[in-house]
Amino acid sequence: MSDDAWLLFLPQLPSLPSSLRVLVWRRLRGVGALSLQNGVWVLPARIEHEHFLRGLIEEVTPQGGGGLLFHATPLQPGLPDNIVERFRAERDQEYAEFRGRCADFLNEIASETERQNFIFAELEENEEDIEKLAAWLAKIRARDYFGAEQSVPSETDLEHCQEVFQEFAQAVYRRAGLDDASEADSGSDRGDTV
Repeated sequence: MSDDAWLLFLPQLPSLPSSLRVLVWRRLRGVGALSLQNGVWVLPARIEHEHFLRGLIEEVTPQGGGGLLFHATPLQPGLPDNIVERFRAERDQEYAEFRGRCADFLNEIASETERQNFIFAELEENEEDIEKLAAWLAKIRARDYFGAEQSVPSETDLEHCQEVFQEFAQAVYRRAGLDDASEADSGSDRGDTV
């Protein structure tokens, strides 16, 4: 398939229940589809996208829905570039939100460090937060088909968050009387509690 080949999807959904519309909208947004205009969605023409859209049609059909799926090539010069830029802009918005959450995470760690709140409960909470950040960035990257500008800075932000988290974890381990994380891991293997 050529670089300027696209899949167009026109969902055909009943007005009620609205939950079906929400489901389709969430699935399309989740895979990174772009709303070209009201009721017309576009994805790069890739086999996995075609399978996804066919599966979505099969899922909504028993509920009174359906959809039209087209393989399309724009005839207007510059339109493929415009579509690609819209994809990038949407991903950059997501990356910006992600980067904001990274800043929040770093502020939280700084606050806990300033208060010397090196306790296991904080460690667990921050570990959950860093795992959520990593999972979120993976989802954004999976639908970043055209390399949005904020991709690399977002990756750098996550790495920085992970480094700061490791430093915080080391402080918690020291407070608990452990020299390093490897001792903490081996202690958990013996059934010791931190």
